[in-house]
Amino acid sequence: IFGDYDVDGAASGALLARFLRHHRLDPEIYIPDRIFEGYGPSPEAIAELAGRGARLVVTVDCGATSFEALEHAARLGVDVVVLDHHQMDEAGPPAVALVNPNRHDDLSRLGHLCAAGVTFMALVATVRELRRTGRYGTLPPPDLLRWLDLVALATICDVVPLKGLNR
Repeated sequence: IFGDYDVDGAASGALLARFLRHHRLDPEIYIPDRIFEGYGPSPEAIAELAGRGARLVVTVDCGATSFEALEHAARLGVDVVVLDHHQMDEAGPPAVALVNPNRHDDLSRLGHLCAAGVTFMALVATVRELRRTGRYGTLPPPDLLRWLDLVALATICDVVPLKGLNR
């Protein structure tokens, strides 16, 4: 899990890590040094993760504009999934999946969410699909509602609008 160094990125990383640990996986969380590495994934950080054996990197609160780093990941055989909320160009980066309600082709009307909100919604959809396909047997799905405190904290700290859907 490659997260941004702010509260939204840390909360997003914590949400995804909790989810994966619930499913008996042991993810590594990588937060770049704000001073020395800057914002978002870099080719150097991706190379370091690949050198440690990473074959899948999920970026949270970053990655939607990280073309160079994600192209480098592809050359190294590392798949990247991007969970982000930042504005982006029409063409997304070379990722296996790009979840961003601010994509030009997104119709969700969730562009106001912080990254932790985007991550939470991705986890809701993942649980729904795992239930639909009968993947939960002896291991129950996680209680995602217990993790909404992280989404609330990230929402306030990222200063995104507090609004719902007007349907």
